[in-house]
Amino acid sequence: MRKLTAFLLTLCVGASATAQTKLPDDVVAELDAQDAPLEAIVSKAQFSGSIGIVSGKMTRSWRYHRDAVNPQGASQKSGLWRWASVTKQVVAVLVMQEVGKGRIDLDQPLSRYIPKFASANAGKVTVRQLLRHQSGLPNPDDVQASSESMSAYYLSAFKGNRDPLTGYCAGTVKAEPGGNWAYNNCDYIVAGALLKAVTGKSWSKLVAERIARPLSLKTLSVFPSALTTRSGRIGNRPEPKIDLASFGASGGLYGSIEDMLAFDRALMSGQLLAKKDLDILWDGQPDLGFIALGQWVFDAQLKDCAAPVKLVERRGAIGGVQIRNFIAPDQQKAVAIFTDKSESDFEFGEIWQGAGFSHDVLNFALCNKATE
Repeated sequence: MRKLTAFLLTLCVGASATAQTKLPDDVVAELDAQDAPLEAIVSKAQFSGSIGIVSGKMTRSWRYHRDAVNPQGASQKSGLWRWASVTKQVVAVLVMQEVGKGRIDLDQPLSRYIPKFASANAGKVTVRQLLRHQSGLPNPDDVQASSESMSAYYLSAFKGNRDPLTGYCAGTVKAEPGGNWAYNNCDYIVAGALLKAVTGKSWSKLVAERIARPLSLKTLSVFPSALTTRSGRIGNRPEPKIDLASFGASGGLYGSIEDMLAFDRALMSGQLLAKKDLDILWDGQPDLGFIALGQWVFDAQLKDCAAPVKLVERRGAIGGVQIRNFIAPDQQKAVAIFTDKSESDFEFGEIWQGAGFSHDVLNFALCNKATE
């Protein structure tokens, strides 16, 4: 069978070690036949990127692109991707670890933990509201767009103040906290400052100590300061000079798809959070569009599944890269998808519509016995 790209099968041994295993030719041929539906989905959508599936202890990933786009945007076979707003999912886990230790109360105002936060909402917005995008803080996306149609806040030429406690995020508020959610990168930029105030360590160091090292993740990293790129593409245009570190705790991670799936597995299995804290993290609010803390949690009816499937979804995009990270905790499965096509070039679709790329890949991964 003609393959779209090389096929990679990785077996995960235990919870923290990964080994690549060469399979006999007859086993590979059998897997190729089982994967035909996925290749049909990819071909129909003209998808370019990486797809990975976790099922129990097994991780499988496929690459469907000419060259991987590394986090800085350069075209090379790096296998590394910008995690963009999946970073928020990781940061929310770090905050919940502090909640589990009794060092953060989700229903206390930010001023209790970061008294130097200069926002007018500092004494009003709770930690829970911050993680659920109900803070009313200003949004970096609203800074006057550059000539390349991207907020100037994220560009290397930005001359404003990005300090999370005294800079843009501490400026004029947009609303009183606690209302409808409004997506906002300042919420998680400030969450990074909250973690530092409570633990005495930067959010990036906590990622290394509590996520990457215990899970033996080899590639998960944080963008260094002053790193810019202009080699990816947004539609038909090159990316502007994005200061990737400007996203901070809202989108500053990068790494491989295998590392993302290892994070998903550890989260599902209880390695990172106790069940009571995981239940809080994944408490999707129906009256708020099923938003939870740093992710969305809802039941979805997939075409070939007999019953609705509980899904945890986290999506993101920076410049010419998009991400979808899905966890199906009841099935102990996860699906991660990265594409090197921008939002103007590729549509993932919405799962609740019962069609589209995301739906079809999840249908393959979660409703197909061959992936178990």
